[in-house]
Amino acid sequence: MLSYLVRRLGYALIMVVLVSFVSFVIIQLPPGDYLTHKLADLQTRGDRSAQNRIEEYRVRYGLDEPFMSQYWNWATHFVTGDFGESFKYERPVADMLGQRLMMTVVLTLATLAVTWLIAIPIGVYSATHQYSLGDQVFTTISFIGLGTPSFVLALIVLFIAVVILDQDVVGLFSREYRDAAWSLDKVVDLFKHLWVPAIIGAFTGTAGLIRIMRGNLLDTMGQPFVAAARARGLKNRTVTWKHAVRIAINPLIVILGSEALPSIIGGNALMAIVLNLPTTGPMWVEALQQQDMYMAGTGIVFFTLFLLIGNLFADLALAWADPRIRLE
Repeated sequence: MLSYLVRRLGYALIMVVLVSFVSFVIIQLPPGDYLTHKLADLQTRGDRSAQNRIEEYRVRYGLDEPFMSQYWNWATHFVTGDFGESFKYERPVADMLGQRLMMTVVLTLATLAVTWLIAIPIGVYSATHQYSLGDQVFTTISFIGLGTPSFVLALIVLFIAVVILDQDVVGLFSREYRDAAWSLDKVVDLFKHLWVPAIIGAFTGTAGLIRIMRGNLLDTMGQPFVAAARARGLKNRTVTWKHAVRIAINPLIVILGSEALPSIIGGNALMAIVLNLPTTGPMWVEALQQQDMYMAGTGIVFFTLFLLIGNLFADLALAWADPRIRLE
């Protein structure tokens, strides 16, 4: 087990370095990043203060240094927690990330909880009641969920809430709590708003997990070890949940590892933009659009890092859930 962990961590380190370098190159390839436009605007002014400001930017961001020097400075500072400064906001990326990361984690955990609490029981029910009326209903809903993008559902919910119900569902807080200090009332207000994006974000994911759980459980129920468990006189509920579900859930564990942590960075960006959520997703999208180099590069590196960590946790969870799997 220890040698396996060392190998995986070594591969992950190499992958993160490669991704950081490639992303740094790609982000700088197109001309006309945010800082270039800003410097051009200052140059058109032509006064002394503008020239001083241009020189300040050149020194701060190392614009006169070679590309490899810029990358090396950013990468070496990255490991110490200094992710550089945002060109647009002229603030450290770490500060801006810290403001939105907690809200993104809370929303991601709420979405995952809703998704799994709904998908697993429904998937098991559909598999154990194949072709029943309930199975047909859940199958139809699943297909609708798979074909409905989350941002479209967010627009529908936004229209119903604002136009029909006259309720404010935009953001994660009411107006009076958005800039207020944390208190019990603010936490309560957060949970009053949290269920809307959590359900929207879970709708598509739940539909996919139901189909996967149903298909895998149907296949597992036909395996010899299930027949042997029934031959020993075990109850159907015990056979299903203790033996069959434990094996059929393996693909869902892989999906959890490959999607849960990376979704903290992505934050279901399109839905977050529609609902004006203070999460990391819209911030990364804006950084990529405006070529805010250090902000965008930090998002790509964190996405890769979380993906690798999630896959590692998924492999360890599979070895724990399925005795047939041996990591060595």
